[in-house]
Amino acid sequence: MRSAVVTTEGDRIRWVELPGREHARVYVHGLGATSPAYFAETAAHPLLAGHRSLLIDLLGHGISDRPTTFDHTLEAHADALAEALTSAGATGAELVAHSMGGSVAVVLAARHPHLVSRLVLVDANLDPIPPRPGAVGSSGIAAYSEQEFLAGGWQEVRDRVGPQWWSTMRLAGREALYRSAVHLARGTAPTMRELLRDLEIPRTYLLPEDVGPLLGADALTEAGVAVVPIPDCGHNIMLDNPDAFASAVAAALGQE
Repeated sequence: MRSAVVTTEGDRIRWVELPGREHARVYVHGLGATSPAYFAETAAHPLLAGHRSLLIDLLGHGISDRPTTFDHTLEAHADALAEALTSAGATGAELVAHSMGGSVAVVLAARHPHLVSRLVLVDANLDPIPPRPGAVGSSGIAAYSEQEFLAGGWQEVRDRVGPQWWSTMRLAGREALYRSAVHLARGTAPTMRELLRDLEIPRTYLLPEDVGPLLGADALTEAGVAVVPIPDCGHNIMLDNPDAFASAVAAALGQE
């Protein structure tokens, strides 16, 4: 386990690092998750093993610190991640990023382009999402006020998301979980989709085949983003179909 101070208050991001050849690969989890749990099998897969790999946890999640004063906007997450990667000497990294982590990775690549050489987004959020009371995920969490969420709304979320997601969600600070969900639902200006279209690095977007065509896929493809459906999986592609996921990531990173 490695770590880096990423705020002026001394808060640390931590990651599990696997040694190997450069360029580094950085795996970034989604809301309420943790990268070692979601990406260990991927990083060790025969198609992908051998590169220096950082399975990193965003501030407020997993094994990273849980400051209650951090605002957890997508921009703040991206800047904190940039501090960690700079400290780790992981410039020009290949990012593989899931869900909210994909949103953060897009913002990171736009704000700190020297840190990212390739981007693989895994069913990532590209657009704002209206808050929806009772929904599973960020839109449901964002429907609470912070006071409501901290006072007991988190228990309702726990019961909605089920034991697998809660097993990692419970590791997140409650302020971090709430604020990250709110800002993920709110998105960025320009939107993550617009930022993604304007990037000039190789970009791939992986999505579950069964959910149907990706909204705005033609415009993304025209902008140079490879949109790749993966069969036999849901939102957690790397857990549901690890071999197909590893194969698609390897192709996106130029290994096949």
